[in-house]
Amino acid sequence: MTEELHEPGPDIRTAPERPRLLRVLGVAALVAVVLAVLGAPLGLLWKAIAPGVPMVKTAEGARLIDPQPEEFVAADGWFTLLGLGFGVVAAIVLWMVLRRYRGPAVLAGIAVGTVGAGLVAWWLGSKLALDDFDQVVAAAQVGQALSRPPDLRAGGFEWLYGVIPTLRGDVLIPAFGAVVMYTLLAGWSKYPGLRPEPELDGPEAHDGAQPPHMTDADVWRAGAQATADGDDEGREVSWGSPAPQAPTAAPAPPAPDSAAPPRD
Repeated sequence: MTEELHEPGPDIRTAPERPRLLRVLGVAALVAVVLAVLGAPLGLLWKAIAPGVPMVKTAEGARLIDPQPEEFVAADGWFTLLGLGFGVVAAIVLWMVLRRYRGPAVLAGIAVGTVGAGLVAWWLGSKLALDDFDQVVAAAQVGQALSRPPDLRAGGFEWLYGVIPTLRGDVLIPAFGAVVMYTLLAGWSKYPGLRPEPELDGPEAHDGAQPPHMTDADVWRAGAQATADGDDEGREVSWGSPAPQAPTAAPAPPAPDSAAPPRD
């Protein structure tokens, strides 16, 4: 008797495959680029909110009106608050949007991207504005009041020993907020190892027939076993349904008792 092999029925679900490594790395790189670009509006917002430093034009150039202006502290404070909020919101949004790509690769992309966002925000909100301020000072009259754009005193970029690029202070605040928030979300996740969450269609996604903790191998073995049971009974077995029982045969008639006397 030839045994027929049946493929698993269309209603047998398998967990989604993990994204390939190259795809994950590509997503992480895209995350880094997008976050760095978003540093531009962050810098413009910081420039608009942070107060300028009051100065006056003298014969020697622009000078501070107050020897210790509080606007320097305010500029650092606003950059810290905006950068921290930017990092936290970015981590939460990416955690929810990139559910299938959660893991260390995306975390690295977030860290690199938020560091870039901090640099872009500082450069656009301070350095470019200071270049324009130099032109304003040159064109101003002696005794004219000026407002110097905000700048960071507690952070920035510099060359260590003239060779090694280093970052310090407030520029790293967006990366700090993003990495801490993403790590906390990973610690609270119910999926071990940050593996992709299963995305099922149909009633199996709601009736609990396929637990979310099952691996691909577990699902395949369960489907193969269900299909084999269906072959033994000559019918297909759907996912999660019990194997049909063979019909009970009718009882055989009782055999004549050898001890009973023969009938005439």
